[in-house]
Amino acid sequence: MDLSSTGLRVLRQIAESGSFTSAAAKLGYTQSAVSRQAAALERSADATLFERRPDGVRLTPAGLTMLRHAHTVLNSLAAAERELAGTVPQTESVRLGLIVSASAALLPDALALLDSVSPQIRVITSEGTTPRLIRALRAGSLDLAVLTSRPPHRPFDSESPRLHLEPIADTELVVAASSTGEFSGRTAVHIDELVDARWIASQAPKSEPLLGVWPGLPGRPRIMHFTNDWLAKLQLVAGGFGVTTVPVRLARVLPPGVSLLRVEGAPAEVRRLLLARLPGNRATVIDRVARAIASAA
Repeated sequence: MDLSSTGLRVLRQIAESGSFTSAAAKLGYTQSAVSRQAAALERSADATLFERRPDGVRLTPAGLTMLRHAHTVLNSLAAAERELAGTVPQTESVRLGLIVSASAALLPDALALLDSVSPQIRVITSEGTTPRLIRALRAGSLDLAVLTSRPPHRPFDSESPRLHLEPIADTELVVAASSTGEFSGRTAVHIDELVDARWIASQAPKSEPLLGVWPGLPGRPRIMHFTNDWLAKLQLVAGGFGVTTVPVRLARVLPPGVSLLRVEGAPAEVRRLLLARLPGNRATVIDRVARAIASAA
């Protein structure tokens, strides 16, 4: 096969982004340039590497095989560049992805613990939804990720190789409301009272779950504000502009003016935090970061 490093980087970015358009935006290319690179890869491999679906692009089994070898090639090229430049890293880096609520509730404690025992480790973090973080893990853009799942906690996908998953904590989903608003002074709310509530939600692609609205809410939710920023969400809640869902583990980082309410009349919504990595990725430095996160959880 006659492959270019550009083509392999395009393959990796498509795997992470889930679409040609998003991959082009990340790489600074036009969509047509990404499509040409993808077509050239498939011709060189003499195999179909990409599955075009209504919800985006996914790698075929042949594409996943190519991606696995692309990691090796691109990592070797990066090591060669460092060696030729005479730069010897003084720290070891781990690329960590987290769902947004884990960033607020776990990350500061985990980093403080890690700094006390392994100060030479540099953790580079990024946030995303669970589906996006899974794509980034498979694309090789992340070494480790903190994901969330809901009962019955089935495997996230059927792609091979299966991700190595380690449960680290369970937490209950609750509703955040203004301390001086309609539900002032209460610790619980009935699901029927939330039907006409004004919701503050996160925007997400159609293939990903809507975050911020109570799952199984009767009727169509009345969403008043969309924001992916947790601080903005909670400040809107404090101001009385709507309610949103949060994991109860965020209780200690809530801003003033926000109260948490259990939801009655509906099944409890339990979310499980998991550490995820590709199988075989058991480097000591990654294990140390994983242990620090598990301890913080």
